[in-house]
Amino acid sequence: MDGIGLGPLKHRIDEINEETFVYHYTLIEGEDLLGKLEKVSHETKFEPSPDGGSISKITSKYYTLDDAAITEDEIKASKEKAMGMYKAVEGYLLQNPDAYA
Repeated sequence: MDGIGLGPLKHRIDEINEETFVYHYTLIEGEDLLGKLEKVSHETKFEPSPDGGSISKITSKYYTLDDAAITEDEIKASKEKAMGMYKAVEGYLLQNPDAYA
């Protein structure tokens, strides 16, 4: 997986639902498709947590090209990269609470 994610990516926003706190987008172009995937669809849903914060639930669907196979290691690396992005955004928002209202 070396070098994955260094190039540009193209995403399509499929849904932003402010009432149900759902954000659905699809990766449609870029190195992260590994030449094996047509697209990767992600749905993020935010739910209230008992302590007053929120819980995000992320579902990803991988659509392979023809009979291509993706490995568990490739899926794990993809999840780790996504979590890194979410942690960076969370850190920024915690340090800059006025950035959102």
